[in-house]
Parts: sequence; C-alpha cells; structure tokens
Amino acid sequence: MEEEKSQGQSFLEHLEQLRWHLMRSIIAIVVVAVVVFLLHDLVFNTVILAPKNPEFFTNRVLCNMAEQLNTANLCINSKPLEIINIRMAGQFSMHIMISLVLGLILAFPYVFWEFWSFIRPALYEKEIRHSRGAVFFSSLLFLMGILFGYFVIVPLSVHFLGSYHVSEQVVNQINLKSYIGTIASVVLAAGIIFELPILIYFLSKAGLVYPEFLKKYRRHSIIIIFIMAAVITPPDIFSLVMVTFPLVLLYEVGIMISRRIEKQKEQEELAG
Repeated sequence: MEEEKSQGQSFLEHLEQLRWHLMRSIIAIVVVAVVVFLLHDLVFNTVILAPKNPEFFTNRVLCNMAEQLNTANLCINSKPLEIINIRMAGQFSMHIMISLVLGLILAFPYVFWEFWSFIRPALYEKEIRHSRGAVFFSSLLFLMGILFGYFVIVPLSVHFLGSYHVSEQVVNQINLKSYIGTIASVVLAAGIIFELPILIYFLSKAGLVYPEFLKKYRRHSIIIIFIMAAVITPPDIFSLVMVTFPLVLLYEVGIMISRRIEKQKEQEELAG
C-alpha cells in the first residue's frame, strides 16, 4: 500500500515532502546550535580549546607513555599552544560558526532519520528489510568518527601544525579562526570517513561497487591512508599505527559488507 501511494505521488508532491524534511532538519540543527551558543564557556574551555593543552586526555596518555618508553617524540602538546584573535568580530563569528558545526554534529542522528524517512517509501519491502538499522549504524559510525577525530587526530594535528617551523626566525602565532577551522574540518572529515562501510553498503546494493574492485585497490587505499597519517602524526611508529589502523579496518569491513551483499544477490538470482 505504501509503495503504491509513493508511486502515485507527483513530482511536486515529492518536492513538497523533501522541503518539509529539510525544514525539520534545519530547525533541529538551529535549535541545538542555540543551546550550544548559550553554553559557550563549557563548549570552548572544556571542548574546543582543550586539545591544545597538556592536561588533555590524549596528551597526558601519550606523554606518560613517552616517559615510560623513553621516547620523547611521543609526548605531544607538552606546552600550551597560544591562540590569538586579530579581528574585531573574530571571536563572535567563531562562536557562531562552532555553534552551527556542533549543532550539525549533535543533530546528525535526527537529520539522517529525516533523510531516511524521505527515501524509505521509494524502496521495496525487501530493500527496507535489508536496510534495517541504517539510521542507528550510520549515527554510531559518525559518532565514532567524531570521537576518533577529536581524541586522536586533532591533538596530533595541533601538535604537528602548531610546532612546525620552516625557520627559527619565524614564530608561530596561531589565529583563533585558523585553529577552530582546523579542528572543525578534521572532526567532520573523520565523522564522514567513518561512514565508509555505509557508503560501500549502498554502492554495493546499487551494483556500483564489487568486492573484487575493493580488493584490487586495497594496496592503493592503504598507501593513501599511510601517507595521510604520516603527515599529521609525530615521527614515531606508534602514532602512525594508532591513526592508520582504524581507517584500514573500516576499509576491510567495507569489503566484507560488499562480499555479503554479492552473495545475497546470487542467492536471490538462484531463488528467482
């Protein structure tokens, strides 16, 4: 019944439904962003500015390990990074930007649910059955990516970029906009990258990606991941492995998902 109703709707009716889904998603993001804006002391002092300080969880853990292993390179952000603001409205504009970014991150499960509610009526019952849990797993992977980016990649990036010198004559004075932009882009990128298994799932269902293709380019993907990790991590093998292992694992999970979908398609063809 739901499928017949979806098929009978006109393009304008679908467009109207999409508009309301987008409106509700935007409202959710704005509401969360307003709450974040009001909690600016907690957001900035405890979350945004924390990774640059020696007391941050990841920094303390790595420095303790560096002391035990007698490896100085492993200790990161041992000195607080000094942040400056050079624009009159710089702090206010960054306050608004980070509120919107956190609004998007925290409202992501609801936004994805709205997106799923829009495309669900267009799916067959079999496709809906196979896609159960899509909202939950997408939200879970996105949250894992956000946490991985914040607790692992951000401290390493802040340490590397904040302490890098082309010459001792050049002093780093990090602008607030640059610092927040780096953190926001890294965290969001990590959240999106962790959606790789979900992306591979839908591409495999659509017949655009196959296990053989993913296996063929496995080495290329691992090399790219290693290069990216080597750029942002300190010069030690532990940090390199700590960043690359989860990303390589996600790629392998994607191969397993694609292989499972291919087997399901073969079974359906035999049954049909």
